Amino acid sequence: MAASSNSSLSGSSVSSDPEDYQPPIWKSYLYQLQQEAPRPKRITCPQEMESRPKYYGREFHGLISREDADELLAGIEGAYLIRESQRQPGTYTLALRFGGQTLNYRLFYDGKHFVGEKRFESVHDLVTDGLITLYIETKAAEYIAKMTTNPIYQHLGYTSLLKDNITHRLSRARSETKRVTFQQDDKISPSPLSRRTTLKDGPEKHCHYEKMHNFKVHTFRGPHWCEYCANFMWGLIAQGVRCSDCGLNVHKQCSKLVPSDCQPDLRRIKKVFSCDLTTLVKAHNTPRPMVLEMCIKEIEHRGIQSEGLYRVSGFTEHIEDVRLAFDRDGEKADISANIYPDINIIAGAMKLYLRDLPIPVITYDVYSKFILAAKILDPDSRLEAVHDSLLQLPPAHYETLRYLMTHLKRVTMCEKDNYMNSENLGIVFGPTLMRPPDQNTLTTLNDMRYQKLIVQLLIEHEDILF
Repeated sequence: MAASSNSSLSGSSVSSDPEDYQPPIWKSYLYQLQQEAPRPKRITCPQEMESRPKYYGREFHGLISREDADELLAGIEGAYLIRESQRQPGTYTLALRFGGQTLNYRLFYDGKHFVGEKRFESVHDLVTDGLITLYIETKAAEYIAKMTTNPIYQHLGYTSLLKDNITHRLSRARSETKRVTFQQDDKISPSPLSRRTTLKDGPEKHCHYEKMHNFKVHTFRGPHWCEYCANFMWGLIAQGVRCSDCGLNVHKQCSKLVPSDCQPDLRRIKKVFSCDLTTLVKAHNTPRPMVLEMCIKEIEHRGIQSEGLYRVSGFTEHIEDVRLAFDRDGEKADISANIYPDINIIAGAMKLYLRDLPIPVITYDVYSKFILAAKILDPDSRLEAVHDSLLQLPPAHYETLRYLMTHLKRVTMCEKDNYMNSENLGIVFGPTLMRPPDQNTLTTLNDMRYQKLIVQLLIEHEDILF
C-alpha cells in the first residue's frame, strides 16, 4: 500500500451516495513526518568497560552523571548512550538527545529491551522507534488528536468487501423480538399455569449478528495505513492493532471507535470446537453453529427415539474423531450412519461442542439472572423472569438456544421410546449450557438444581419463551 502524493491533511472527501463513491485517499502526512524523524546516533565509549552488561554494546558508558551524559550528547540530535544510574547503582538509564535537550529513561532488559510497553531486540531499534514517536507526537499532536473525527472507515477496504449491501450497521437478529405476557386464563386451559401470547413466530429470517472486533497489538512489516482514519501507522514495531478474526488494521486509539461489525474470515478461524459462538456463525454466515445444526439433523433423522438419548455416552475416542472431523472439514464433515452408526457418538459430540464453548450458550453476563429467575416460586413470575433474561442474550446465543430447545422439545415427544423427559434433559444440559462465571466448585454444586430447572422450563415452554 503506497501513500498518495496528493494526500490531504484535513481528510479525504467521501460521499454517502454509493453512486458518487470515490476511492479513499490514504493520508501521507504522518508518513512524511516519520521519514523526517531524527536517526539514532550511537555515542560509543572510548574505553572498554568491565562493568558492562553482556546485552549492551559500546554505547554503555558505565557510572557517569546526568551532566556528563548531557555533555557527551550535546548538539547531536538523535544521539544516545547508556549509563549506570548513580542514584540507583545496578540499574541503567538510556540518555537520548531530542528537541535540544537530553531525555533520560529507565532501561530494562528481560530478554528484550524496553522502557515502556514495547519490547525490542536491540537498543538501536528501541531508540529508532522512540525518536519516531517523539518527533511525530511533537510535530502533529493536534493533528493526531483530531484524526478520528473524519473517518472514512465505511469506504475502506474492509467494509467494501462486504457483499450484503447492508445500509445500516448490523442490527440484532431479534430487534423486534416478541414480548410475551404470562397469565392465568381459566377459559383457555384448566392447568394451574396457562400461557397466552398474541404474537406468533413468523418464517425464519436470515440473521445479522453484531460482533466486536478481536483486536490485538500487531507489528506491521513495511508501511501500513489505518483502515478507520486512513492515516499512517507510525513506529518501528507495534504500530497498531489487527483483528485476529477478520484482519482489520487500525490505530489503537481508532480501535475504540470501530463499530461492532466484525466479519470473521474463515481463513483465520483455526478450528470449529472451542471457537467463540458468534465468531463461528459470522465466519460461516449461518444463523447458528453448523455443528449444532448438522448433529441435530442427524439425530432427528435416525436416532430421536434411541433409548437414553443424550444420557447414554458414546465412545470417547469416536466422539473425539467427530470433533477432529469438524475442525478439519467444517460443514463437509461426514457424520452419517456409514461412519458413525452409534447415534450416541453424534449426541456426545454435540454436547462436547456446547461444553467447550469459551463463553457458554447462556453467557456469564446473564448467568446470575437465570439463577435468580429459577428461584422465584410463583410460576408465572418465574417464566416472566426467564423470558426477560433470554432477551439479554447475544443474538447468536439466543438463536442457538432457541434452535436447541425446539429440538429437545421434539425429543420429549418421543419419551415413550427414548425415556427422556424435560427433567432428564435438564439434568444433562443444565451444566452444559450454563456455567457460573467464577467457576467455583461449591457454586456449581449449589446451582445444579437451578440449572436443571432452567433448561426444563425452556424445553417445556419453548413455544412461548422464544
